[in-house]
Amino acid sequence: MATVEKSQNALWNPQRRTFTAGLILVITLVAFEAMGLGTALPTIVAELHAQRWYAWPFTVFLAASAIGTVIGGRQSDRHGPALALLLALPTFALGLVVAAAAPNVLVLLAARALQGLGGGVLIVALYVMIARVYPEEHRPATFGAISSAWVVPALVGPVIAGFLTEHVSWRWVFLGLAPLVCIGTAMLIPAVRRFGARSEEPLRQRRGLPLAAVGAAGGVVILNFAAQNPSLLSLFLGLAGFVVLAPSIRLLLPDGTLLARPGLPVMVLSRGLLAGLFFTAQAFVPLMLSVVHHYSPTTAGVPLTVGSLGWTAGALWQSRQRDVRREYLVAAGFLLVGVGMAGLALTLPEWGPHWLVVAFWFVAGGGMGIGVASTSVRVLALSAPSERGFNSAALQISDMLGQAALVGLGGVVVGALATSTAPTRGVVSLDVALMVGAALAAWLLVRSGRRQTS
Repeated sequence: MATVEKSQNALWNPQRRTFTAGLILVITLVAFEAMGLGTALPTIVAELHAQRWYAWPFTVFLAASAIGTVIGGRQSDRHGPALALLLALPTFALGLVVAAAAPNVLVLLAARALQGLGGGVLIVALYVMIARVYPEEHRPATFGAISSAWVVPALVGPVIAGFLTEHVSWRWVFLGLAPLVCIGTAMLIPAVRRFGARSEEPLRQRRGLPLAAVGAAGGVVILNFAAQNPSLLSLFLGLAGFVVLAPSIRLLLPDGTLLARPGLPVMVLSRGLLAGLFFTAQAFVPLMLSVVHHYSPTTAGVPLTVGSLGWTAGALWQSRQRDVRREYLVAAGFLLVGVGMAGLALTLPEWGPHWLVVAFWFVAGGGMGIGVASTSVRVLALSAPSERGFNSAALQISDMLGQAALVGLGGVVVGALATSTAPTRGVVSLDVALMVGAALAAWLLVRSGRRQTS
C-alpha cells in the first residue's frame, strides 16, 4: 500500500501535477471524441448525404494516425518531444473545428485526416514525455491513470454525443472539445519546456521511414476495409494489404519482432496480438446478443462498456505489481483475455447462460488493462533515450496492425462457417481459436521471461 501511495504522490507532486492533470485531460478528450463519433455518425452522413461514405471517417483517421505515429516517433527522437507535442495538439484541435464546420463529406474526411495525424503524433510524443517526466518505478501508475481517463468517456461519451446530436447539433460533438484541447495544451507546456529537449545520445540512422509510414497507412486502410466488409473477397484484400505492409513492417518494428525475440521485440509483438485477439472477439459480441438472444442495441453494447471498466481495473492493478517481471504480467493479461473468450464460447450459443457474458468480458477487459499498460512500461524501460520515439511508435503500429489483421481474418472465418442470421457456429469456432492463441501467447511470454532471468 505504501508503494501505491508513493507512486500516486509522484504523479501529483508540485513538479508533475500540472503535467499529470494535462495528460489526463488530453487523453480524456481524445477518448470522448473516439466514443462520441460512432453515436453521431449516422446523423452526420445523413445530413451530408454521404451514406455510402459511412466507414471512411474511421478509415481515414486510422490511415492518418499510422502516418502521424511514425512521424511523431521520428521527430521525438530527433528533436525531442516538445515540438512534436506542441504541433500535434493544435493539429488535432484544428481537425475538430474543421469537422464542426464541414459543409460536405470531403471536408469532413480532411478534418478526420487532421485529427488522425495530430492524434498519432500526440500519443507517441506523450509516451516519450512520460519516460522523461516520471521515474521508471512510477510509470506503471502513470499508465494506470491514462487508462482511468477512458472510464468517463466510455460511460457517458455516447450519451452526451447522442444528446447533442439530437437536441443541438452533431457539430458540437467536435466543436465542444476544441477549447478544452487548448486548455490541455497550456497545462502541458511547463513540463514540455523542462523535459522536452532533444536527447544528447547519438541517433540511430533509419532510412525510408516516411515511405514506410505511407506503406503502413495504405496497408492499414486495406486491412481495415477488409475487416469492415467480411467476405471471401476480403481475404484477398487482406492478403494484398499484407503485401503492401511487409516491406514497411521491417522498417517500422524493432528487429526480431516477428520472431518474438526476448526483450523489446516480444513486447511489441505482444501488443499487437493482445489488441487483435481482444477486439476480434469483442466485434461479434453485440451481433450474437442481438441475433441469438434478441437483445436491444443498447443492452447488446453493455458488455463492451463493462469490458472498458475491467480494462481500467486491470491497469490500476498492474501499477501495484512493481516486483513482478513485466513479461509475466503480460502473460497473465493474455490468460485473462483467454478466459474471457472461453466464456464467450460457453455463454453466447442459444443454450448458453448469456447473462454471464458481462462478467466474462469484464475479466477479458482486465487482462487488456494489465497487458497493454505492462507492454508500455516495459518498452519504455528497455528503450534508450534516443530510441523511445521509434519504439513507442512501433507499439502503436503493432496495435493497429493486430486489430486490422485479426478482425478482418475473423470476419472471413465467421462468414465462411456461418451466416449473419445464424452466426453461432462461426463465432464460437472463432472464439475457441482466439482462446488457443491467447494461451500460446502467454506461454511465449513466460518462456521469454525465463530466458532473460537465466
